[in-house]
Amino acid sequence: MTLELEVRGIIKRFSSLVANDHIDLRVERGEIRAIVGENGAGKTTLMNILYGLFQPDEGEIYVRGQRVDFRSPADSIRAGLGMVHQQFMLFPSLSVAENVIYGFEPTRYGIIDRKVAVQEIKELSNRYHMEVDPTQRVGNLPVGICQKVEILKALFRKANILILDEPTAVLTPQERDGLFIIMRGLREQGKTILFITHKLNEVMAISDNATVLRNGRVTAELCTKDTNPEEITRYIVGREVMLEFEKPKQQLGNEVLKLEGIKVNDEHGLEMVKDISFHIKGGEIVGVAGVSGNGQEELVEVIMGLRPLDGGAIHLEGKDISHLPLNKRRKIISYIPEDRFGVGSVIGASISENLIMGYQSQAPISKRWILRPRSIASFTYSLVSQFGIKVAHISESASNLSGGNLQKAVLARELSHGSPLVIADQPTRGLDVGSTEFVYKQLVDYRLKGKAVLLISADLNEIICLSDRILVMFEGQIVGEVPGGRAEENILGLMMTGAWNGHHRADKPLAG
Repeated sequence: MTLELEVRGIIKRFSSLVANDHIDLRVERGEIRAIVGENGAGKTTLMNILYGLFQPDEGEIYVRGQRVDFRSPADSIRAGLGMVHQQFMLFPSLSVAENVIYGFEPTRYGIIDRKVAVQEIKELSNRYHMEVDPTQRVGNLPVGICQKVEILKALFRKANILILDEPTAVLTPQERDGLFIIMRGLREQGKTILFITHKLNEVMAISDNATVLRNGRVTAELCTKDTNPEEITRYIVGREVMLEFEKPKQQLGNEVLKLEGIKVNDEHGLEMVKDISFHIKGGEIVGVAGVSGNGQEELVEVIMGLRPLDGGAIHLEGKDISHLPLNKRRKIISYIPEDRFGVGSVIGASISENLIMGYQSQAPISKRWILRPRSIASFTYSLVSQFGIKVAHISESASNLSGGNLQKAVLARELSHGSPLVIADQPTRGLDVGSTEFVYKQLVDYRLKGKAVLLISADLNEIICLSDRILVMFEGQIVGEVPGGRAEENILGLMMTGAWNGHHRADKPLAG
């Protein structure tokens, strides 16, 4: 084997924080290397150094045996590296070809030669079995195809080393499997792939080797065929982690949430939620599975009162709340939003202020609308302790919290008031295995208290593991209901894309 990439003693500091601490890495040509670790372990910092977005304080980088010094992404691209970011860097209004050639346009007589560009991209797409139409407008493409466009961009720039950052986060099982086929094809043609993921089943399925980071240091170099998820997890967090819960059976309570014929239109009058009806009882977790953009966001927002209801009725514990204002719904529904930064918190406010936000008029936080500082301090410190939020002082800014700790703060606030219903929207997106385990335990514990949980997630493992019942959404409608626990991931994926033609019943699991 030929050494394609080598990193020696990389150190990167941000003020007093050492993000990368003497990192060594050796990757062979034609290898798929998984890079795993908790949030804040140093994975993204290292990848940003390799792509020229950051410069190391110490250490050396070698590509195919040659010492390189990346001062910008342009330097990295010239050396044969390409990066596919989790948030795609595409122009929706431009075609696939225009996105792929952007900044590297083939010209003839000083004019962009679009015909040559389209032909080159067709050949590149066929060579790597991606089947992407260069003439299509990117804004009209599904997320799985957009990801292929990002990979084509890197290959068009002659990348031999591809960095894929959480590439399966928004993919269906079928799209994920398609990506893995592409990755194996790239490997067979001599490309080297660095694959950043939190999903250990994907590490086992696609990688040749795995590098584990913890607290900025490499804690393990593992050959995938000789390891298992349990061993990888121990190196990631330093302890055993349980991501599969045996939820004890319990007597279901009364109906908590009931939706009848819910209809929601967007700002242009397009129907996004179409005549949806279902219920949730106390003591159960009902999961909603679906590809992003199929009405889940609008459904959650209309339940919370963040957008108007255009038809149907919403009942909570037998009371019609269809037109109840948002501030009153906040007192009776707990809400863990998908965007923990922009919606779930105010980053510029203190941790203490974030922990009481939305409940500041309630006892013991206030009395006769006057905030009580001692009660606030006692209340927030108890949440910090109970939920294991790593923080020096409750007065510091929430912007200092890692993604996992910020999510713990959102959970602490929303689950501490005993609301009959909690809506958890993508509650573990972007979280490491340790933080994910914590979120799972909190939601299961809430269920055990006889409360109702509405779980929206694009992670089918999560949906299957946590849900008592699973509702599948496609194009604004519920297209199926199956039991949790034993549901078959691939069949759920087909239902999510409207490709399932089988028969499904709520009392019969869709198992393979």
